[in-house]
Amino acid sequence: MNRLLAPLLTLVLMISAAGAEAQLTIEISQGSDNPAAIAVVPFAWHGAGVVPAEIAAIIDGDLARSGQFAPIARANMLGNPTTEAEVFYRDWRALSAEYLLIGQVSTEPDTLQVDYELFDVVRQTKVLTGSESGPVSDARMLAHRVSDAVYEKLTGVRGAFATKLLYISVDRVPGSSDHSRLTMSDSDGARPVVLLDTREPLLTPAWSPDGKDIAYVSFETGRPAIYRQQIASGRREQLTNFSGLNSSPAWSPDGKTMAMVLSKDGNADIYLMDLATKKLTQLTRHYAIDTEPAWMPDGRSLLFTSDRGGKPQIYRFDLSSGKTDRVTYEGTYNARARVSEDGRSVVMVHQANGRFHIAVLDLVTNRMQVLTSTDLDESPSIAPNGSMVLYATKFQDRSILAAVAVDGEAKFMLPASKGDVREPAWSPYLPR
Repeated sequence: MNRLLAPLLTLVLMISAAGAEAQLTIEISQGSDNPAAIAVVPFAWHGAGVVPAEIAAIIDGDLARSGQFAPIARANMLGNPTTEAEVFYRDWRALSAEYLLIGQVSTEPDTLQVDYELFDVVRQTKVLTGSESGPVSDARMLAHRVSDAVYEKLTGVRGAFATKLLYISVDRVPGSSDHSRLTMSDSDGARPVVLLDTREPLLTPAWSPDGKDIAYVSFETGRPAIYRQQIASGRREQLTNFSGLNSSPAWSPDGKTMAMVLSKDGNADIYLMDLATKKLTQLTRHYAIDTEPAWMPDGRSLLFTSDRGGKPQIYRFDLSSGKTDRVTYEGTYNARARVSEDGRSVVMVHQANGRFHIAVLDLVTNRMQVLTSTDLDESPSIAPNGSMVLYATKFQDRSILAAVAVDGEAKFMLPASKGDVREPAWSPYLPR
């Protein structure tokens, strides 16, 4: 094992959030076989008081969590450069570092600026210079944007650290109803914000494509109903309240239409709602149960789960022709499809050997790869850059969130400090 990888496998990143009811803890359990060794030196602070966030530590955690990088421990660093003139490549070659990131943080009354430089230690050259600025309150997000820039430069894939997560946390209350909270956090679980607090069950949160709105199912009226909520204002709108099922909201790529599951006419079928007019269009008409719609990125078709073949499998509905085709054939159970941004990969819940795992299907090669080895894995959600899959699972009799790289190598868990967490949804790329 790479000696720089060993500390990574036992790294535990404790994310503090004062007053948060469902604080998440990131525990990295597995990295890639050949992670790139990178030294992220503590950034110099040019400002009054204490730096509002430890920028370098956040970047360290982001890169480690991707599984593709092995950050060098600070205790092993032979220097603390903050400018190019202070960089001595021999010090970093001695640590087998492949890359070096340095930076400085400065502040004006209400603005924080992060300047950074990335060096290729092997080639002894600077490969990236950049700057991020924003409100002091967004210090952590600025650090995530630096991580995104570094990740993209070194992998060629756009980073997804400056995104958000949605999840539902549930506190068990003996002798009373469970306490459910719809929570939004940074991609590393930090800065959790409770968007809805209720004694009724909450299900299937989903993001609008611009990241400004969310949809979810709430039982607050005594039966399941679909709601839409603006994140900035908290304004809520009830979209459905039909008898029977009202579930699985999914925004179209253009944000104008929402797919959903309704059983108002007796059977569970897929419908589309025009969000401007609230007009409904029924797509599927089958005696089987059709559920869990997911849009293809081009907006021309949807995937959904149906047991019309006897067992739950993934099907595709073409909006122009109305034709339905079966997508999955391997295994007796495939459900809850989620599609990558490029439309090539579909992650899903897949049953293998009597256990439920997360798997990914390549739509071009039809190759199915099982990504997880834990039991009762469910509710997959794929990062907007297609690199990681977030899902819910069981660990030590608790419901937790976990993540796995789409190649199956890097893995980490996000258990909550209190209660159970489930139903994760990874945001799209967010506007600055």
